[in-house]
Amino acid sequence: MPLVGEILDFQVAIPSWALGAGGTRFGRFSTGGEPANLEQKIEDVGLLHALTHSAGAISLHIPWDIPSDPSATREQAASLGIAFDAVNSNTFQDQPGQAFSYKFGSLCHTSEGARRQAIDHNLQVIEIGQQLGSKSITVWLADGASFPGQLNFRRALDHTRNALQEIYSALPDDWRLFIEYKPYEPNFYSMVVQDWGTSFHLAQACGEKAFTLVDLGHHLPNTNIEQIVSTLISLGKLGGFHFNDSKYGDDDLTVGSIKPYQLFLIFNELVYGMKNNTAGNPPLAWMIDASHNLKDPLEDLLQSLEAIRIAYVQALLVDQRALANAQLEGDVALCQEILHAAYRTDVRPILREARRVKGAALDPFLFYRQQEVRNQLIRERGSKTVATGL
Repeated sequence: MPLVGEILDFQVAIPSWALGAGGTRFGRFSTGGEPANLEQKIEDVGLLHALTHSAGAISLHIPWDIPSDPSATREQAASLGIAFDAVNSNTFQDQPGQAFSYKFGSLCHTSEGARRQAIDHNLQVIEIGQQLGSKSITVWLADGASFPGQLNFRRALDHTRNALQEIYSALPDDWRLFIEYKPYEPNFYSMVVQDWGTSFHLAQACGEKAFTLVDLGHHLPNTNIEQIVSTLISLGKLGGFHFNDSKYGDDDLTVGSIKPYQLFLIFNELVYGMKNNTAGNPPLAWMIDASHNLKDPLEDLLQSLEAIRIAYVQALLVDQRALANAQLEGDVALCQEILHAAYRTDVRPILREARRVKGAALDPFLFYRQQEVRNQLIRERGSKTVATGL
């Protein structure tokens, strides 16, 4: 049984874009009480952290959330016990007034001007992150092709690598660069950074401060994500995680709502890998990246935070010595029993005790509802429901 102290400092960052109701290209339906600006988003993360003691950081997407006064923004977050996690660049959609379009790519673009524009944006994101006290930047690219022959694969990868190397060269000494990957969407024929191998190649080409970032939704159905995790840790190149869940693809559903056993198996590899860290992999960055189309976003985030910590504590319960012996003996049935013994353990009392020690809510979800916190937010911020055709 792990000590409560082992989970007290486990923190998961909340992305600023997850605090409002999500949507699809067909419509968006407000839940009421959504934050209207960055200050209110930080307030919401502060509330999540106060209820759970597990959401001690916020991750901003630029230019969606550019602070008008970085010093005041940093001071507000600090007053709530909130740090700034990785800042995220956005070259997957055009912004008002920009000179070049990203319709056919950004860092991979055939136009030197478009590539220069995308690089400069990432450099600006680093500057904003420095002002907030962030220590990393995440780059996800929508670059790719929807039709055969649309782009030259080698040229696109070369342009991307050269651009990332320039961005990397601008990193402060204590910063890290996370390179995300995705097999499809918005381009459905090819993506320039389509898998962990390509991300790893680009991270290697940049340098020791560049790492692969794994988003659980950015895989083809039934991909063995836990094996990817094990491989990247063994290479010292796993930077962090974006947590969500999916049934079909990049569904961005509540963490643990569809495949809780897979989440446990992933954490089993994470726990083992970081306790047997022969490659010197740095501490991992954890973040939720989900879209809340039907639920109150704060309730959904509370459920995700609980699912993540449950999987983490269950992984801590795995008898790694017994599992290693069973593996060496080729005892497949016993290996399964050992994993299932940990997975089937109800660890929620441990989490409640950890929250009690830190003065958080014993049951954050029920506290949020019973205290009518959501109704108060609606009263303060408005409750208008909108349906927007996109």
